[in-house]
Amino acid sequence: MKKKSTMTYVAIFSVVAALLVFVNLVRESKMLSYLSHDAEACITCHPMNTLYATWQHSSHGARTVCVDCHLPHDSFVNKMMAKARDGLRHSWAMTFKTYGYNLRITNDAANRIQENCIRCHGVVVSQMLDNSAIYSNLEDRTVQMGRRCWECHRTVPHGLMRNLTATQNNFLEHDIK
Repeated sequence: MKKKSTMTYVAIFSVVAALLVFVNLVRESKMLSYLSHDAEACITCHPMNTLYATWQHSSHGARTVCVDCHLPHDSFVNKMMAKARDGLRHSWAMTFKTYGYNLRITNDAANRIQENCIRCHGVVVSQMLDNSAIYSNLEDRTVQMGRRCWECHRTVPHGLMRNLTATQNNFLEHDIK
């Protein structure tokens, strides 16, 4: 009988300890911030400071946040699935240092960004959309309008910098936070 009560206490202690470790992990990693639209959530745990600072000083800095361009807007489920996929990919890359100095966008993320450019700037690009249907010499038939928006608009919204070490220490602390 005594052995059974000891095991019960050990089991309860183990569950409580695991819960405390999980709560501390959520708090320390600022995990709940990733459910928000706050742009600063993107710089809490990985080297996005340079991209954050260049976005902040761009024409998009006053009107948009990261999720406006980088996540789908068609449904809540798709948005959360994209956040989960990207979050796992980012966590893996940052934990095991597999990202290198130059960040690379996935095809899925590139498609989302292209759709969001057109969604926000639809009035401006409506003539281009009409023309893309007419012309048969499109560079890339898999992309709406034949090319990605940033092929012409290279500096929007993150400037020309693509290397994580290029300007990482050239911003003042108040520019980043």
